[in-house]
Formats: sequence, C-alpha cells, structure tokens
Amino acid sequence: MTKTHCDVVVIGGGIIGAAIAYYGSKSGLDITMLERGDVASGTSSKCDGDILAVDKDPGFDSKMSFESQKLVSELSRELDIPFEYRSPGSVMVCENEVELEAAERWVNQQQKAGLDFKMLNREDLRNESPYLADNLYGGLECSTDSIVNPYLLTFSMVDKAKQYGTKIHTHTEVTNLHKNPDGTFNIETSNGMYTANKVVNACGAWAPFICNMLGLDIPIKPRKGHVLVASRQQQVASRNIMEFGYLISKFGGERQVDPVTEKYGVALVMEPTESQNFLVGSSRQFLGYDTKVSHDVVKHIAKRAVRFFPKIDDMSVIRAYAGLRPWTEDHLPFISHVEKVPGFYVAAGHEGDGISLAAVTGKLIAEMINGTETTVPVEPLRFERFNA
Repeated sequence: MTKTHCDVVVIGGGIIGAAIAYYGSKSGLDITMLERGDVASGTSSKCDGDILAVDKDPGFDSKMSFESQKLVSELSRELDIPFEYRSPGSVMVCENEVELEAAERWVNQQQKAGLDFKMLNREDLRNESPYLADNLYGGLECSTDSIVNPYLLTFSMVDKAKQYGTKIHTHTEVTNLHKNPDGTFNIETSNGMYTANKVVNACGAWAPFICNMLGLDIPIKPRKGHVLVASRQQQVASRNIMEFGYLISKFGGERQVDPVTEKYGVALVMEPTESQNFLVGSSRQFLGYDTKVSHDVVKHIAKRAVRFFPKIDDMSVIRAYAGLRPWTEDHLPFISHVEKVPGFYVAAGHEGDGISLAAVTGKLIAEMINGTETTVPVEPLRFERFNA
C-alpha cells in the first residue's frame, strides 16, 4: 500500500482543526488535515457563533477567552472570506434576587481579573431591548464579547491555511493510529495510508476514539445541545442575550426552575444573526452520541425564550438542530502534548466554548509544536492533569 508521508497531521476538520491548520501553516509548519466528512460538518455546523468571556470562570478561563477574542478581531482583517464578525458585547439577565446577587459577585470577580464587566439595572434592560420581560431584576454586561458565523469562520481559516500550504483531505476517516519504533505514526484511513512525524487530535466529542487507538483514555463526554432558528422579522435584540441561569446550568449548580427545565438543562441564549434571523438555545444533556432533535426539548426551549421575551410568542421557528459539546469535568479543554506518546497532541474538550476558544487553541498548538513561548500558560490545559 502506498503511504503518504506528512510532517504534521491534524485529525478533524471542524473549527479547532481549521484554527490549528491556519496558525500552524502560517508559522511555517507543513500541515495535512484529515476529516471524515466535509469541513465543518460536525459540531461546528450545529452551534451558535458566540465568542464569549461573559460565561467563563473568572481568572485563567476568562483571560484565555479574552485572548481568543483579540485573535478573532485580527482574523477579521487577515482572512479573505468574511465571516460575519461583529463585536457588540453581550448581556446576561437575572429573573430573581438570588441570581442578581450571584451576578454581582460574578462581576466583582471578573473586574478583579481586569475584564470589562458591569452590572445593568432594569432601566438598562428596557433600553437593551423592548422585547425583554418587564419583571426581570437586572443583569450584567461584558463589552468585549463578539459574534461570528462559525461555519464561515471555519471555511475562511481553511481557505487561508491552504494558501499557506495546508493539504486538506475530506471524506478521509481515520480507522487506526499506531506509533512506530522510529517515533513516526502510521495513520490508516478510509482513503489510504499516511505516515506523520506529529499528530494532533482535534476531533471534539469524538476525540476519545482517536486517543483509544493509542491506548490512551481521555475524560471527554458528549453533551447534547439544541438550537432553534427563528425566521427573519423584527430585530429582537442587537447583541447576544442570555439568562444568568445559563452559567448555573453550565457549571452544574442548582437553579430555581421547574423540574423539566432542570431535566433538559434548558437556559435561554438568544443570538441575532447578520441575516436578521435569531438563534435560540439551549439545552444540556448527557445522551451519548445521539444528535436527533427532540421535539419536547425544542418546545421547552421556545417556552423558556418566551418567558424572557414575551412578545416573540407569535414568531415562527424555521428549523432546529442538535450538536454535541465535548464536556470535561473541570470545564477546561485539553490543549496539550501527551507525555506518554511523544509527538501526539490533543486539542479537544472545549464543551460549548469551541467557537470562543478556537483561535487561541490553534495558536497554542502551533507554538507547542514549534517549541516557542505560548500565548497563555498551558499548565491548566495539560492532558495529564486528571492523572497527576
């Protein structure tokens, strides 16, 4: 069998793989990307496009997101294909006194970390959107947050990476991965055999399957989430609005909600798109690799949206989709070299932050492979942190 030798193989053609290909090839690395379907055909096409610091744990997590926001702003000028980038900031709203008190603590922590957060009162919310419910207690704002079209951003980075020399092989599923005695890797695929000096696992929720081929366990679980797409009509809001309960749902805290909302992990996220549709989410469930849309969950997301935006109850939903977040227990991704298998890297486990952290992830992996100083400290992102 003919073998194609590569220097660096990136497995996965979603937004994380695209960012690694872009920053890697831009830095001079010889990159080959292998994707089992089409580019951005997995989670990157079944999500929203928020690039948020507002929902990040204060400290390292939020600073890493802020760094990624700066990089995406640069990408909006560097890449040839526009990806609907805008940076209006984002808002979280509180529906009770307990959430408002928690929001004040959250803002204080973020401000101490040097990030641009502030509290909003009821009058601020009325000015934010006439569609918001009148009985909300207040909220908070992060002024640095931005929005992109994740599908277009993925394609735009891939397009530029190809200009820098990256080779893209779609419909090429990795079926086996083996480390050779000479330090190289054999990569068996549905489309031939490859060898590589270095391999990067950027497969998101499917990263455990690639790790298992090398005898590695990685604690990533698929966490299902739904998004609704509403039709073009009046502008409900000019920027991303979510309920503070989204944070509580994300980090596994207790919320003052009904049992069904808790069961499905439903929390409002509303994102306006450049085409004047708006996306409504979201849900969080551990159901394996099932991506079938649940009508019960969709109905409950719509019901939750109407609680915060009562005047949208007569607006139509044109479609819904479900994707898989690659969840980790500490809510941080793996962006790491694997000590046990020299030459093997993992860039996965971003949960719902893959769009937010794609740019910084790509830059970090390129820096690790090149052996240069990293943009942010990578110790908290180590593959071995759960086994230390």
